[in-house]
Amino acid sequence: MNNKTPKFGVGLRREHYPYLMEKPNTDIDWFEVISENYMNTEGRPMSVLESIRKDYPITCHGVGMSLGSSNEIDPKYLKDLKLLIDRVDPFLVSDHLAWNHFNGNRLHELIPVPYHEESLEVIANHIDQVQNELQRQIAVENISAYFQYTSSTMNECEFLSLLTQKTGCLILLDINNIYVNAKNFQFNPIDFIKTIPKKSITQIHLAGFTDMGNFLFDTHAEPVHSEVWNLLETSLEYIPENVPIMIEWDENVPEFHKLETELNKARKIMNKKAKNETKEPSEFIF
Repeated sequence: MNNKTPKFGVGLRREHYPYLMEKPNTDIDWFEVISENYMNTEGRPMSVLESIRKDYPITCHGVGMSLGSSNEIDPKYLKDLKLLIDRVDPFLVSDHLAWNHFNGNRLHELIPVPYHEESLEVIANHIDQVQNELQRQIAVENISAYFQYTSSTMNECEFLSLLTQKTGCLILLDINNIYVNAKNFQFNPIDFIKTIPKKSITQIHLAGFTDMGNFLFDTHAEPVHSEVWNLLETSLEYIPENVPIMIEWDENVPEFHKLETELNKARKIMNKKAKNETKEPSEFIF
């Protein structure tokens, strides 16, 4: 990343189309779009996106690539994604370390993968296929999970690190997902982040979880929780200095100015980092 990389972004959501079409001045540097919402469409979503693209850099973040499926990556899906990429020229393309597609059937949820050598080989081959088809590096995001496979022989961060070595892919690091998993499965989130190769981290996601009482649920329906802000601040030593950061908010979507307020919290933390005023990593004990 360089100093020209846009730093602070939010997700482009249909609830904000009318407001953004008024071309207001915003505190936003860039927008992230869900790829599938803009593939194979010439309707209002695409016209809004093309209007936004004239004013802002964007990224394409997918939920349907199903990198973790044992099936081959759908060639039509890749063709449609390539058409979108060629049309809007995103500065990053990403999807998840998960699966949600098998034998022609699609699930609405992102399902975790087992972390062992066999799945590593399958997913690495899929990433190679995608990167060759798209002619660019992609970033892979760590997901939130609510169960673990007994067949796993490594943890998620070790698995992600090996994927970067085998494929040259990048990592979209979701700080909220790390916190949710750390709480649900009782591990130290700082240890997770320290294991991720710093040079591979190309974007940060932040979002709000919902406390279900006996577990945390990654709903993207609330403001970023104080514990997640704290984790971001105490993780900065292990994160590239100019990495783009964005707020995800998909349920109970607030007015746009509230997203800007949330994003400015991230801006404040990064400014403290620039002045060497952030917390030392050792202060965060999970």
